[in-house]
This record gives sequence, structure tokens and C-alpha cells, in this order.
Amino acid sequence: MLNIIKLTKRLTISIPDGTWEIIEKLKGFGDKDTEKVMGIIYSYLSEKSYIKKYSEEE
Repeated sequence: MLNIIKLTKRLTISIPDGTWEIIEKLKGFGDKDTEKVMGIIYSYLSEKSYIKKYSEEE
């Protein structure tokens, strides 16, 4: 079982206008800007199997 300790890391990032326009139009990643960016990050990590590898190491 994966034990998750809730640690938070705050970041300030810059996203080009064209990229942000695409992100704003996304459906299914959440309503708030933060939810959309986090959803994209989680999707990428899952697609690349990083989440699976991390949980196997635990």
C-alpha cells in the first residue's frame, strides 16, 4: 500500500499565451487553473509510468 504524506510544493511558472489558451479550453481537468495544470502533470506522469515506478519503489 502506498503511504502518501501530504506535502505541498508551491511553484510560480510562466506559460506562453498560446499554450494558456489551449489549457483554458480543456475539459475534464477541473474548473480552476490549478486543477487543470495539476491534471496535466498527473496525466503526463501516469502516461510515462513514473507514478507506477514510484509506488513500486515504496
